[in-house]
Amino acid sequence: MQFAVESWDPEYGTGGDSSALDASTDVVNIEVEHKAGSWVPLTPAPERTPETIYFVDGVRRIDARIWVTDNDLVLAGSCATVAAGVVACSGSRAEVVESQVLRGVFTPPAESAGPIVTGLGTYEYFPVKTGSPEDLYLGIHEQMTNLETRTIPNVGPNDLVVFDGPLRGRSTAHSIGLIKTQHVQYLPDDEQRVVSKLDAGQRTPLFLIGSRGFTRWSWYLRLPGPRTHGWAGIVRCELPGAGTVDEASAMADAVSAVLPRFASEPHKEARAPQNLYPIKGLEIELRRRLGDQRLLQRALRTAALTTS
Repeated sequence: MQFAVESWDPEYGTGGDSSALDASTDVVNIEVEHKAGSWVPLTPAPERTPETIYFVDGVRRIDARIWVTDNDLVLAGSCATVAAGVVACSGSRAEVVESQVLRGVFTPPAESAGPIVTGLGTYEYFPVKTGSPEDLYLGIHEQMTNLETRTIPNVGPNDLVVFDGPLRGRSTAHSIGLIKTQHVQYLPDDEQRVVSKLDAGQRTPLFLIGSRGFTRWSWYLRLPGPRTHGWAGIVRCELPGAGTVDEASAMADAVSAVLPRFASEPHKEARAPQNLYPIKGLEIELRRRLGDQRLLQRALRTAALTTS
């Protein structure tokens, strides 16, 4: 039996499995840069590369599960802390230039629901649709995404902003989304096979995702690292679907030329090479800034006693 070992730690799943992708429900145009049937791996040849690259990421943690009593109804909720920040990379230097922390209480709408004041700070109130785990997760994730957007500094015309994850409507000047794990098949089988043929540092031709409203240019890029299978080291990049194809192609080349140098290595990172070193370092710093979960739980229990 021929097999290969996934480079990602099993705790994190897999970076990409082309045999287990869900079909896209978006409109996808694969003929914006190359015609269907004529796709080949492209080697970036940018006219210029970004001067400073800003990596933006966020982390979240549920500090405590709570139950809110409202007119004899008991509603499920969560108290969570989210943090977001930015790492600026220029030349050989990398430094955290911005970080913010937010604590929130997430419950369905209720007359008695509101902020929770503790000895360690206030949990702001954010209503969610229901108390289901899915809706609570979405509410927390939304606030983390909003916080990420608020941390972005003013960027220069030759700078690049890299969001860890899809853009989800975030569109600042010179920004891209970096998707580490692949769950959706956007390409027909023939074009999908081109992804497996990419060498490190090569990209696919552009394709356009979406229609009226929110659209984005997208492409696949292979990062350097062990090639254990056809989709090893593959990331998907996306940028706002504005401008011309030539402008998007130039941006794709510039991005694809610089991201590989930030690729992580398996002996240092469990999600190598897709979890880039600046993002890994930022995640460590942001988790430190979440605070001590045990102390926060104790503060929440004390606050609960004073309101009962």
